[in-house]
Amino acid sequence: MRIDKYLWCVRYYKTRNIATEACKKGHISVNGQQVKPSREVFKMDKITVRRDQINYQLTVIDIPQNRVGPKLVDVYRKDETPAEAFEHLEMLRLSKEHYRVKGTGRPTKKDRRDIEDYTDEGFDFDDDNEF
Repeated sequence: MRIDKYLWCVRYYKTRNIATEACKKGHISVNGQQVKPSREVFKMDKITVRRDQINYQLTVIDIPQNRVGPKLVDVYRKDETPAEAFEHLEMLRLSKEHYRVKGTGRPTKKDRRDIEDYTDEGFDFDDDNEF
């Protein structure tokens, strides 16, 4: 079975077209080598899938005939992704929450005052100084 079809059958990608594009972009490797979408998959192959900033590591147990249901996926593959990869993703999510939400625009007057209070960079305008 082709690698793109296999990844679609075991539900790592929603469509075969998306799986094919991932292969073309180099996000898929079999036994340590980047592969084309037409590469055949055999039992006991080690597949690495780069998706959502996680390197999923799979071992092919069996080849399905068609796309399988979510409950039957574990019959055809063994997921050997280390837990540290998921912890790293969670840390990235938490670190992004610290910054301003994208699209909120410039800081408001209140935000600016809070920043100035925090940094003590408030400016005092005297009548003697003219610009």
